[in-house]
Amino acid sequence: MIGVLLVDDQPLLRMGFRLVLEAHPDITVVGEAGDGAQAVAQAAALAPDVVLMDVRMPGMDGIEATELITRDHPSSRVLILTTFDLDEHAFAALRAGAAGFLLKNVEPAALIAGIRTVAAGDGVVAPRLTRLLIEAFAERGPARPGTTGDPRLERLTDREGEVLTAVGRGRSNAEIAEDLELSEATVKTHVSRILHKLGLRDRVQAAVLAYETGLLRPR
Repeated sequence: MIGVLLVDDQPLLRMGFRLVLEAHPDITVVGEAGDGAQAVAQAAALAPDVVLMDVRMPGMDGIEATELITRDHPSSRVLILTTFDLDEHAFAALRAGAAGFLLKNVEPAALIAGIRTVAAGDGVVAPRLTRLLIEAFAERGPARPGTTGDPRLERLTDREGEVLTAVGRGRSNAEIAEDLELSEATVKTHVSRILHKLGLRDRVQAAVLAYETGLLRPR
């Protein structure tokens, strides 16, 4: 059973999401919150598997709440809901530790799939959207000095560096396997090792790091 915490300042939206989620036997809504501060308190009290988080809310917004939840309750994964697919707030939320993002007008089936994916420990941004998102993020986000030749990359083997580059380009495991002439299982192993060595939660954060370290640059 996947426990979900709904966070949105609009009660009708929370009600709609609850109806969609609870139609599935493997998902239950364990609580609701109308702002970021309530979300942080509810995450501490309820230990949800997934926090479905709005970004723009009065008081503490979703970005600050995401940072606090992922820092203090790493077992609770945050999935951002946003109105626009290239929303700067979504970029900031990814940097704060969110596992990915979905649009508020997402189809119910995609919402359910996203929640299951995040609960299983992976990021939820599709490869094509990952490429668009991370490139726009890298262009708009504040530059970080001294990232070229980042020492974190020295922890990786040459092959792992190739795989990380491919992840940053939004390639799926199957596509990476074809590009590098590897089995898909081997690629999955490489991705797991990259995440472990770099202290990352999922491939979305790996893609962000590929741009932040200068391994990839926006077109």
